[in-house]
Amino acid sequence: MERKKVRIHHFAQMKQRGEKITMLTAYDFPTARAFDEAGVDMLLVGDSVGDNMLGYDSTVPLTLDEMIPFARAVAKGAPHSFVVADLPFGSYEVSPQQAVESSIRMMKLSGAQAIKFEGGRRIASQVRAVTDAGIPFCGHLGFTPQSENALGGRRIQGRGDGAYDEMLADALALQEAGAFAVVLEMVIAPVAEKITAALDIPTIGIGAGSGTDGQVLVWLDALGVGDWHPSFSHQFAQVGAVMQQGAAGYVEAVKAGSFPSEDHTFDE
Repeated sequence: MERKKVRIHHFAQMKQRGEKITMLTAYDFPTARAFDEAGVDMLLVGDSVGDNMLGYDSTVPLTLDEMIPFARAVAKGAPHSFVVADLPFGSYEVSPQQAVESSIRMMKLSGAQAIKFEGGRRIASQVRAVTDAGIPFCGHLGFTPQSENALGGRRIQGRGDGAYDEMLADALALQEAGAFAVVLEMVIAPVAEKITAALDIPTIGIGAGSGTDGQVLVWLDALGVGDWHPSFSHQFAQVGAVMQQGAAGYVEAVKAGSFPSEDHTFDE
């Protein structure tokens, strides 16, 4: 049976029936096509493209102009998966109007189905403006990479007195503002599980334990590409090693003169 397009209402239905939601990052057409065909529910064109694909030290330098082509490529490669695109740092914080203008630009030029940006109560007015404009919104709480400097680095969130109450208040503010889901990143498992139970909308965890409604990973971490592999991730394949082996085989064949052979040559 042909797979149907994943729509926004499906995520609420999945939470209600206890079906886990799957999400992976994607940054280009062939990767999106592969993940779409694998049955991934949601693809995130994350601002993690900055430090994972463009070589930046963090996500902060990334611009909206840089993000849009990546999101466009993923949307074109994913006819079934639901595509969410990040707004990068500096493209939504100033005002609700800025957030709406950036979201509209991303949606019109990329073809993504939803927008994501970071923060809780402090950006609730932006979220409400975006959802009032008819744009689906996914929240992001816990460790928020765009605020890494303010958080003091990559620190686990949810610890300490009052941490749960603060994060729950942020999550409820996002839900009230119209978010259809919220990502919880590097949040201690008991807090993530309690927030998941308190919300009507789904939670998508990354380093937040198994008590969330779904999981998301950066695809390079999940499939073994690159040098940094966070402890909360798991390598489901060794794609990086296969790429290196294939490239090495190509180099060897060209140097030895065995490629191209007659099978790869046009005589006339």
